[in-house]
Amino acid sequence: MKKFLTTLLLISVVLIQTSPCFSKAKQENTQDKTQYLNLSWWEKYNDPILIGYLQELYEKNHDLKIAALKVKEGEKVVRISLANELPQVSFDGNLGRTMRSSDQHFGSLVIPSYAQWGYQLPLTASYEIDIWGENRLKTKSVEKQLEIIKQEERASYIALTSAFATNYFNLIKTDKLLELQEEIVKVQEEIAQKTQKKYENGLCSVNEVIDEQKLLTSQKELLNNLEHTRTILENQLRVYLSDNDKVLSRTPCDNLNLLTNIPDKIDSTAIEKRPDYIQAEENIKKIGYDVRIARKEFLPKFIIYGQIGFNAYQWSKLLNSYSQLANAGIMPSFDLFSGGRKMAILKLRKYQYEEAMHNYQKTILTSIQELNDSSAELKTEQKNYQQSVERLNLESQKYLLMVHKNEIGAASNLDILYNKEQKLFTQRDEVSNKMNCIISTIGLYKALGGEEPQPIKDNNQKENI
Repeated sequence: MKKFLTTLLLISVVLIQTSPCFSKAKQENTQDKTQYLNLSWWEKYNDPILIGYLQELYEKNHDLKIAALKVKEGEKVVRISLANELPQVSFDGNLGRTMRSSDQHFGSLVIPSYAQWGYQLPLTASYEIDIWGENRLKTKSVEKQLEIIKQEERASYIALTSAFATNYFNLIKTDKLLELQEEIVKVQEEIAQKTQKKYENGLCSVNEVIDEQKLLTSQKELLNNLEHTRTILENQLRVYLSDNDKVLSRTPCDNLNLLTNIPDKIDSTAIEKRPDYIQAEENIKKIGYDVRIARKEFLPKFIIYGQIGFNAYQWSKLLNSYSQLANAGIMPSFDLFSGGRKMAILKLRKYQYEEAMHNYQKTILTSIQELNDSSAELKTEQKNYQQSVERLNLESQKYLLMVHKNEIGAASNLDILYNKEQKLFTQRDEVSNKMNCIISTIGLYKALGGEEPQPIKDNNQKENI
């Protein structure tokens, strides 16, 4: 009996130390999560400041720290489930004395004023024989839940980096628009002044003066709105970086790269790398295990138990050979009646499995829709940017012609100001379209689950999106 219990204890210790789940949990705690940032993608924009901010985001953002802690919590839940598969060894000692009381009767034997010391020092071991594999399935189910949590963490990285980069590029866009808007306001103020002089000289009506003043106030309102937008974006970026006093730097708009190597047709299998797609798949597997567990709950359980130790009534004789305590056995357990609880749990798991299947199908449809929408948005923004560039070139040519006409006396200074203002309006549209084009690539990146878009490998075998 001693050999049996000793062997059982050694096996449990070895299983704990050599378990794949235990080793995996140890490895996961030290895993570097910087690959979730996918810095190789963000380097394409030619913005080293953004790369630095993303690394700072990785180190300081509270949402990412919360997501990492949830993964660690999930690892411990797996560890708890694994422990339930292993033998349990405990020490339950009892040192006490029955004080003098009434007489004790043992049949015809009477012990007056019974009193007695008792010393029990047993080592207890128990192990549920996993005949039906129920405990193993429980651990597998918890492991799938851990995979779901890991994908939630990855989704947090994708969402936060995308949101941060979007706000950052919007801030760059706002900076450039503010620069142009300040120039527009100066030009419009000069136009309003010259129109006022024309009116004083009787060369225009008062309505023209009023119109120019109205346009000036509207441009000043737009300037105020842009300043407000810049403040809001700066505040949001500081929250992402967990530093409300941080002075934010940014790369000039003209230095940013437009991504021109985006394929027109993207491989439909790209959605399989999305965190929500993987989560839906893992959820089906997890609930599949839960259904099997619910079925096995109807089967009996068998527990091996045993004790070894000492049981004596005198302290001096505690370690004597005749004071040794040992017992062992197998305890079968089977619920004869549970009020329909087990059947209800089984039906519940089946309903959850069906729900998971519908969620999986919905995830596929939603993923394809988001990929199609982001791809279409990118194509539209690219077309709009090309049109705005062409329009800006035309306005620039028109402005140069007006300057030339002014030099030869065929146009006034006011005509030059009107053309300059139109050129600034067009340049403002060109900046907006360029930054919108950059931001739309982030939407595509997010729709692909934080992966770079890949072209279709074989048009005859792959479905187009």
